[in-house]
Amino acid sequence: MKNPIRHLYTFLFYLLLPLLYLRLLFRSQYQPAYRQNIRERFGYGPVKFEKCLWVHTVSMGEAIAASPLIRALITHYPTLPIVVTTMTPTGRARVKTMLGDTVTTLYLPYDLPCFIKKFIDAIHPIAGIIMETELWPNLLNTCQNTAIPVCLINARLSEKSMRGYQRIQPLTRNMLQQIDQIAAGSKADAKRLIALGANKERIIVTGNIKFDLQINDATITQGERLRQPLGNETFVWIAASTHSGEDEIILAAHKKLLALHSKSCLILVPRHPDRFESVFALCEKEFTTTRRSKNIPITANTQVLLGDTMGELLSMYMAADVAFVGGSLIPHGGHNFIEPAALSKPILTGPHIFNFADVGQRLAAQHALLFVKDAETLFATLQQLQTHPDEQKQMGARALAVANENRGALEKQLGMVYQIVERADHQTANA
Repeated sequence: MKNPIRHLYTFLFYLLLPLLYLRLLFRSQYQPAYRQNIRERFGYGPVKFEKCLWVHTVSMGEAIAASPLIRALITHYPTLPIVVTTMTPTGRARVKTMLGDTVTTLYLPYDLPCFIKKFIDAIHPIAGIIMETELWPNLLNTCQNTAIPVCLINARLSEKSMRGYQRIQPLTRNMLQQIDQIAAGSKADAKRLIALGANKERIIVTGNIKFDLQINDATITQGERLRQPLGNETFVWIAASTHSGEDEIILAAHKKLLALHSKSCLILVPRHPDRFESVFALCEKEFTTTRRSKNIPITANTQVLLGDTMGELLSMYMAADVAFVGGSLIPHGGHNFIEPAALSKPILTGPHIFNFADVGQRLAAQHALLFVKDAETLFATLQQLQTHPDEQKQMGARALAVANENRGALEKQLGMVYQIVERADHQTANA
């Protein structure tokens, strides 16, 4: 069925295509990986399959969250190739690190019919699994027209995102109705999706798959090794997944903390690799700073450890006494609280957590998460926890309890995926 709004969207997308290409080249100045595999973004992938199972994750966070589900699919369907698509080099690299050659990793093409059709015709997916709420009109329309069932797993929709989708309500409704099954992270997410036009009968509430995070022994060992040179007397806190505008606030709080407790160390982990250099320059102006990427051993005198590597965030959380989760002092919406919770860390955050409101509320209700709003309140909260180690442990224990109590989404979402894949495979075999 023709959709005038989707056609307008497609026309505008074609007009913007040269700018998107220039943006890739610009970003590649800071992250050379953006120059690699560019052809995939236009539908020219290096592989062809007679059939496969396709899983889409946006970036590194979604790739990490989806990895247990993908591993289960590999075990359950040992002869079925699995293609994992991402949008960013960090997401792609993380998939390769976690899953290696057990899956084929590609970039999802730009959402234009000609590129999407090339992609679909090359890999022939029997079903598509999209992580969280990554909705692309032409992608979903092509899947529907080629009888490829699509399920949305771990679907979440904040109030802010809902308002954005409401501005294009007819297009949003059309996209949601083209999805065969939706596994919502919470009842609130399901309610918002239904309000936007999703079919109520196609939605199940499974919980958040990120609660099913498994912490392996290697992560714990690596974290302990990272912490060892600092000693138990040093108060170590981490500010993870920070964005522009937050680092200055964090470093100001750390400066105040050092003035009272000289044996304090901050592990500062910017969210995006293209900010590593600028954040390092900011740190070294006032602090004895070590870059993790340089493999220079930290010492008891290290005041700031810049986490400028990929794939080590969990071990850095493990090394810390207290965790601050970024993207929350500015109106970005916050980041994943479940990782520090699963490691029994007391958690601090800014006020802007609309992307993770459900998880944040669960943790806050159990006094496992505290809110700060600026350098002064961040410093005061850190000082309180630094001088009360028992309070640290109790908060961390409550955080772990919340993480453990909410496990189980993985099994529910896998059950839904298995049904869709097996039904699609049966229909393909009989076609």
